[in-house]
This record gives sequence, structure tokens and C-alpha cells, in this order.
Amino acid sequence: MPPPPKPQIIRVIDLETTGNAPPAHAVCEIGWQDVALGADGRWELYGEGGSTLVNPGRPIPPITQAIHHILDEQVADAPYWHDVARQALDPWPRRVALAAHRASFEEQYCTPPLTRSADWICTWKCAMRLWPDSPSFSNQVLRYWRKPVGIDHARGLPIHRAFPDAYVTAFHLRDMLNESSLAQLLEWSRVPGLLPRVRYGPDRGKEWSEIEDESLQKFLGDRDEDVRFTAETELARRSEGGSVGRRDASDWLLI
Repeated sequence: MPPPPKPQIIRVIDLETTGNAPPAHAVCEIGWQDVALGADGRWELYGEGGSTLVNPGRPIPPITQAIHHILDEQVADAPYWHDVARQALDPWPRRVALAAHRASFEEQYCTPPLTRSADWICTWKCAMRLWPDSPSFSNQVLRYWRKPVGIDHARGLPIHRAFPDAYVTAFHLRDMLNESSLAQLLEWSRVPGLLPRVRYGPDRGKEWSEIEDESLQKFLGDRDEDVRFTAETELARRSEGGSVGRRDASDWLLI
């Protein structure tokens, strides 16, 4: 009897780089951890995951080394990005999507030719929809606030290294997929982030539904697209008859 077919997967990835934006900066490590739909209809982590160092083709600035502690001599003999990216990003035909925490960062380096134009799930954007009461939405704060079932504390360390960060993100993704649908996570990921609370100014820390109309108007021209999108969404809610005041968590799922 032939072995059962391997399941389709969503591949969670994390990159460590020399800086914030290509082409001035480049990848120096990629890590991955897969999540798959089980026979019982529940999503779970799948396989061991992995990581590989990448030669960025330039020195790693000290300010960046201080974050991930990857040294120039450690990547000197590593393969270049174009030699490892497709294999790591595109386990075709099993991969149905890619995922990352704040996926817009990874998407700068993981371009459509390297990913076969994959769809992306941004677990940062989805966390704000599903768990708006979290004190913060960073990968690590979510880890310690939620305490995902089954996570191996040591395997998720050190932070700011590609595999441990992908491993932690995979637990968030697993739980998101078991609370919502893949289609819904993809939809949320395609639009700017919906921020549960005001980030700055006199109303800092308040929920958007709590601030006055005059304050809300000031955010409509903000340079940050997430702030603008959130303000526009809240304004539309009020225009449709919604009142100023705390909204319940289920309301966020309907936006």
C-alpha cells in the first residue's frame, strides 16, 4: 500500500537581514515552520522546520548584529539568497500560502518570482482582529500573553533568529486557523491593519470607538496607512449608526 499523501501546508517564514529594506539590505538567515490541516479538521504544526544562513553579499552592520547576533564570518561561506530562496519559500505543490508576522517586511525580500506569487497571511494583522485585548501584538508578547498549547519554550529561543521566531509565529497561525478560516485570514492580510487602540496623542491607549468625532477626523490624513484605515473604518461604523463606546470583540470579526 502506498504511503498516504503528504498534507498541504502553510509555510511560516522569518527572515533576519542586514537592515530594513532592499536593495540596500539583504537576507542573512531564513527560517521556516509548516502548519498543516489534520485529518480531524484541526490545524497543527507539521514537520521539524528549519533554517539556513545566507550570504548577504555585504557586511552586516553592528547595529543589526546587536539584534540577531549573526556575524560576518558565519555567513561568509553560506549560499546566496537566489540560491536558497526558491527551495525554502516554494515547497510546491504542497504549499497553499506563506505566512509571517508583519508579513510586509518579508514580502520585500520574498518577491513573487521567488514565491510563485504566493498568497500571504500576516499574523500581526490577524492577531489584532482575533485577539484585540492583547497588551501588544508583537510575536513575543502574543507568545507570553496567550501561552499557546504545546509550545516548547526552549525551541522558541533565542528571539530574533529565523527558526525560533518562525516556530513561535506558527503557533499563533495554528490557533488563528482553528478560530477562523484560511479565506478570512487571507482577506484580513490583504488590507491595512485594523488597530484596536490609538497609538499616540491625547487619546493614546483608548479604543477607537471611545474617541470623539473631532479627534477621529484628525487621524484620517495620517501618514501611517494602518492608522488611516482604522480611522476610516471607525468613521464608517459611526456613519452607519454605530455609537461612540466600547465595542465587543465579536464586532471586530465582522469588519
